[in-house]
Amino acid sequence: MSVKSVLVIRCGALGDLVYATSVIDAMKLQFGDDTIIDFVSTPGTGTLFNKDSRVNRVYPLKHKKMPIWLSSQKKDIIKASQEKTYDLLINFESGKQFKSLVESINAVKKTGYFFTDTSIPQDIEHMVDITKLSFKNIVSEEIFNKSFPKLIGTSQDELKEKFNLSNNYIIISPSNSHQKRNILNYRAWQNSSWIELIQKLSQEIEVVIVGNKGENEFFNLLKPYPKNVVDLVAKTSLVDLVGVIDNAVGLIATDTGTAHMASAVNTEVFALIGPTPAEVTGPYQSPTNKVHIISANLPCSPCYKTEVMKNCKDNICMKSITTEQVYNSIKSANLL
Repeated sequence: MSVKSVLVIRCGALGDLVYATSVIDAMKLQFGDDTIIDFVSTPGTGTLFNKDSRVNRVYPLKHKKMPIWLSSQKKDIIKASQEKTYDLLINFESGKQFKSLVESINAVKKTGYFFTDTSIPQDIEHMVDITKLSFKNIVSEEIFNKSFPKLIGTSQDELKEKFNLSNNYIIISPSNSHQKRNILNYRAWQNSSWIELIQKLSQEIEVVIVGNKGENEFFNLLKPYPKNVVDLVAKTSLVDLVGVIDNAVGLIATDTGTAHMASAVNTEVFALIGPTPAEVTGPYQSPTNKVHIISANLPCSPCYKTEVMKNCKDNICMKSITTEQVYNSIKSANLL
């Protein structure tokens, strides 16, 4: 088939969109570098493509459940497809709230949820590989097998000027998406351990701390930072953060978006994992990156979204990961 324009729909959280970026190079390799690729995504996560020349346009979709007749954003997407029909629509969204939208978009061929068989083979576990199934019938086996998540961020020169970063730094990303919920944050490592790790690493390498806006209350608990620490919490745009991660020697985080970003720019990532299944939702291991899963490997893990997790009152799987264990993993990787 001849494809010169593609519309991709992925409106989940940051990690979900990172997973879906595997489609970009797959389309370019299969149909040519001049293939136009547009995305539909949530307004915040869509800025991930601000410096990515591979992506032509991003349509923001804030209210996913709003019916078409009430949604100006959905109308804009449909109108654009009516003015110039897409050759291919790839839909990564399984929610029924997307059905009327994908059916109303003009495209010569549609694939993914609602259009093709999306049953998951037993030998496929990771969400990246599951996501890729939506375009498996569109590309050759060779291209499918070498298509992985990839991000492009702000250039190193621009970042050095903006944030005064050295040429050799490691990133600590201690928060996660559950930080502000009024429940036990099952993915979190204890603050005392983060403080100890920051202190230990900063004696050997520049440490960059990253985090989102609105998380100051959490980060204040980790302060004051020692010397040789650069505080970039709430100071980077999403595309700047991609660049900062891209130019780091490594990143330490829990199971959260920055870990997925690191694996997508081939920055060595050290992921502290407890309740979540690393082989399903952890940072993706490709042939070109290095992912270190650091876990206490307790018999009750993983327990995410099970009765075991609901009954857990002490977050023991994360508390059992020691600072020494994390430090030794980084040291063994020859990053210090």
